[in-house]
Amino acid sequence: MAANKVTFARQDELPKLAVPSLEESCEKYLVSLAPLQTPEQHAQTKRVVERFLQNEGPQMQKELLAYAETQLSYIEEFWDDSYLLGNESVVLNLNPFFILEDEPDPARGSQLPRAANLTLASLSFIHDLRHEVLEPDTFRGTPLDMYQYKRLFGLARVPTEHGCKQRLFPDSRHIVVMRKGQLYWFEVLDQEHRSLLTESELVATLRGIVRDADGAGTEYPGQEPIGVLGTEKRRTWYELRAQLEEEPDNRRNLAMIDSALFVLCLDDDAPTDVTDLTNNMLCGSYRLRDGQQVGTCLNRWYDKLQIIVCKNGAAGVNFEHSSADGHTVLRFVGDIYTELILRFARSINPNTKSLFQAKISPYARSEVRKNKRTSSDVLTDVQARTTPRRLEWTLTPRLVRSVQHAEMRLSDLICQNECFVLEFKGFGKRFITNHGFSPDAFVQMAFQATYYTLYGRAVPTYEPAMTKAFLRGRTETIRTVQPHTMAFVEAWVNHEKPLQERLQALRNACAGHTRISKEAAAGRGFDRHLYSLLALWRKQHGARGEKMPEFFKDHGYETLNHVVLSTSNCGNPSLRIFGFGPVVQDGFGIGYIIQDHKLTICASSKHLQTQRFLKALEQYLYAVQHDIIEYVFRSHSAFKAANFHTTQTYIDLAGNECDIRTGLPIGSLRIAKDQDLPSKNQCYGTSGYSFYGDDDGDDPEEYIEYNPREGVGKMVFVTEYD
Repeated sequence: MAANKVTFARQDELPKLAVPSLEESCEKYLVSLAPLQTPEQHAQTKRVVERFLQNEGPQMQKELLAYAETQLSYIEEFWDDSYLLGNESVVLNLNPFFILEDEPDPARGSQLPRAANLTLASLSFIHDLRHEVLEPDTFRGTPLDMYQYKRLFGLARVPTEHGCKQRLFPDSRHIVVMRKGQLYWFEVLDQEHRSLLTESELVATLRGIVRDADGAGTEYPGQEPIGVLGTEKRRTWYELRAQLEEEPDNRRNLAMIDSALFVLCLDDDAPTDVTDLTNNMLCGSYRLRDGQQVGTCLNRWYDKLQIIVCKNGAAGVNFEHSSADGHTVLRFVGDIYTELILRFARSINPNTKSLFQAKISPYARSEVRKNKRTSSDVLTDVQARTTPRRLEWTLTPRLVRSVQHAEMRLSDLICQNECFVLEFKGFGKRFITNHGFSPDAFVQMAFQATYYTLYGRAVPTYEPAMTKAFLRGRTETIRTVQPHTMAFVEAWVNHEKPLQERLQALRNACAGHTRISKEAAAGRGFDRHLYSLLALWRKQHGARGEKMPEFFKDHGYETLNHVVLSTSNCGNPSLRIFGFGPVVQDGFGIGYIIQDHKLTICASSKHLQTQRFLKALEQYLYAVQHDIIEYVFRSHSAFKAANFHTTQTYIDLAGNECDIRTGLPIGSLRIAKDQDLPSKNQCYGTSGYSFYGDDDGDDPEEYIEYNPREGVGKMVFVTEYD
């Protein structure tokens, strides 16, 4: 297998991300600020930029260029610090979530079979990744950086006195399971990273955990939901963790959690409403019983990658964002969902191949039992390693109170936030592209038109563009609000404007957004560049007490970095919903998925009439669809010649006969051959799959040698028969 290593084989082909021109970045900075400032404010910012280019700017650029020569990526260390040095809770502020589509195999749709199959598919992904036979990511034939996958599993975010650090356990072979706030661990991989458990054995193991956790009550000492401590502000969590580690058993428990491949959360809630489901994946459910919190918000460990499976089989992922962006996690969940489909197919046709090369371990219980020559000691050893153990904690009265207070503050956070979903089925990507627009740009303009209609102003907006075509690439910012954006939204709300002018303004805005998206994906944005200049100055000069350059104290820089609309396009057919929390108090966090015939938008805020925003967005989408179709009816001679009625069908720009209500093709009538069609290169843009952040920095601290069997936890009784 070593001879066929491919996963990281093309890393050497990746170019380094170049430091942009200082003059070009400043010019783009001013263009992006113009719609967000008054004329007086913008004139002042222009003067500040001019002085910056004449004074400190060139020297700071020179220092950054010299620094970049010594790094794999000039932004990596600084963006890593932006994630890890903050003090806010990661809940609602940092960790994003994915909700998967339903289980493709109806027989495996209940909680434990689905959890077992998601786990086994994840283990197969890990096997192929560690043996480097996982196919590398590419975009239109261009290789993409694969470094983030090394830090997706066996990694923990750990608080310290001065921010957080990442601990990586590249040879981890166990997982942690949570149920009702209780934590369990057991080994799942052998030394060659092959699964030690079959599906039925894993289901039985999970059943034993559920039975044990559901039976645990107040008579069990040290069973407080320790995970809520990790939802505190980071310095508070560091202090509480230090108190926990004063007890050797607690220290071993934390090491067991940190070194796990991932955390599997088996929730005891069964949310059927899409809002409840979304909130469950974002921050856990809020549910009181006799005044006590019993919701799934107690059943999380946010410093790790979490696979969450609800009581009714609904499943998703909540991931620690400092180590990976959405594109990386999307590949992971897309692959494991594909494997679930193939497993279902194998139940119909046993010859259906797996997506992965992983095989069951010869040391798995079932395999050992088959092999008559294997000694009973081997079976005993495997059973011991794969039997779950509950982590038991030794807590002082002070720590017990800290758990209670942490739960109260977490519950306050949950009550201060809201998250709603618009599953828009009026049209999707097909309708948008058939009329000559970039889907991502079209949806971004929908957000702008909606916000402008409701609030009468434009606000700083963030969308990430993926930069993984570069070594250690993550994302660059697409600044959606531009002069062409303002021209569109002002035209949209002016109903005296002719239809053709309003649609032309939309087309111009989408074309402009596509252009800046491509520039950002090519590493020619300005946000990361300016941030790196500031971060390097702080590192080299700020510690010596030097005065911060005027540029970074100006109203313009503060304005642009107060992101009111934090948006991200991330999805594929395996996902139902994608979302995250707002990044400022008066902002929205908007995750969206564009499918062929559907748009799914998940919006969150700290009670800013989120439902009203989504309702206004829905109204806009229907209105712009109506306007586009009306314009087509007015302008297409082929349509007029066919004498169709506006209540039936129309001809789109690609020549398809479409249903007027949905925009879906229903026939094969073609428009005239001499009809001018938009170039495909004009219709498609590059947008980010990741989201409001990159990362990275020095390699995370590696903890390779550990013994996960060192008597940690109390063994749980497991039977393969219920």
